Amino acid sequence: MPGITQLQPGDEVNQFLLIKQATKGITTVGKPFMTLILQDKSGDIEAKLWDTNEEHERMYQPQTIVKIGGEIHEYRGKNQLRIKQIRPARPEDGVQIRDLIPSAATPKEELFEELTQYFFEIKNPKISRITRYLMKKYQMEMSVYPAATKNHHDYVSGLLDHVVSMLRLGKALCELYPTLNKDLIYAGIILHDLGKVKELSGPVSTMYTVEGNLLGHITIMVDEIGQAAKELGIEGEEVMVLQHIVLSHHGKEEWGSPKKPMIQEAEILHYIDNIDAKMNMLTRALNKTKPGEFTERIFALDNRSFYKPKFEES
Repeated sequence: MPGITQLQPGDEVNQFLLIKQATKGITTVGKPFMTLILQDKSGDIEAKLWDTNEEHERMYQPQTIVKIGGEIHEYRGKNQLRIKQIRPARPEDGVQIRDLIPSAATPKEELFEELTQYFFEIKNPKISRITRYLMKKYQMEMSVYPAATKNHHDYVSGLLDHVVSMLRLGKALCELYPTLNKDLIYAGIILHDLGKVKELSGPVSTMYTVEGNLLGHITIMVDEIGQAAKELGIEGEEVMVLQHIVLSHHGKEEWGSPKKPMIQEAEILHYIDNIDAKMNMLTRALNKTKPGEFTERIFALDNRSFYKPKFEES
């Protein structure tokens, strides 16, 4: 059976899906409804549940498996699921949450093994010790957490997948531009999003924690670097520069960066992060698009649709 994201407008739906997010709303005429984000291993899709009541809100919470009957239709350039029937899964259905959660294509053990190889290339002892200390502290969470609640790398082990992909890109750029400090590039990549293990709730039905909402992963990680340096008895400019790289990796204030990049490694890390996030979104959108057609609109890419050329690579 094709995954929910591989279906096209007009296709019938009759399958089990996991509620990833559920939010309440009110129509313009005052009637309550729910917006559900439903997922299987292929990704997620939005659906509306109309004329809802308190019982619906109790039954259809995040992390609930549901049996859905309905149809795919297009709404404002994106596929949406029109629900005709819905019920919670029963024990006799034999469906587990793990059957419906997307995860990184590469096993997390392989990704982590590749990541550890980069530690051997970090020569500065202060940068190496801080990075290793924090990596060891959050190794378990980093192995399974997503990198976001939506848009990019929003699947099990997505954070680790994102970091390893960025390290490959960072390595290539350091070879191309030898003036870059490899220690700062690698350490910055490993640490820049590590605060997401506190910002986000976990790999299933991911939401923002209270700490995530009030502080955010950037502030969390800057504080973690400072605490790690204190516990390891490390002082010096390296600590401040590492904190700056994390602080500025979103690039601009309007994109959530407390500071703009002010050293070249911080500038480059921002580009690496942006490239990898955008490519992840584009690859996933193009994978479910036929040649000669346009992708659905991608909100994080200025709500644009991208064309998939018909000609094959020669």
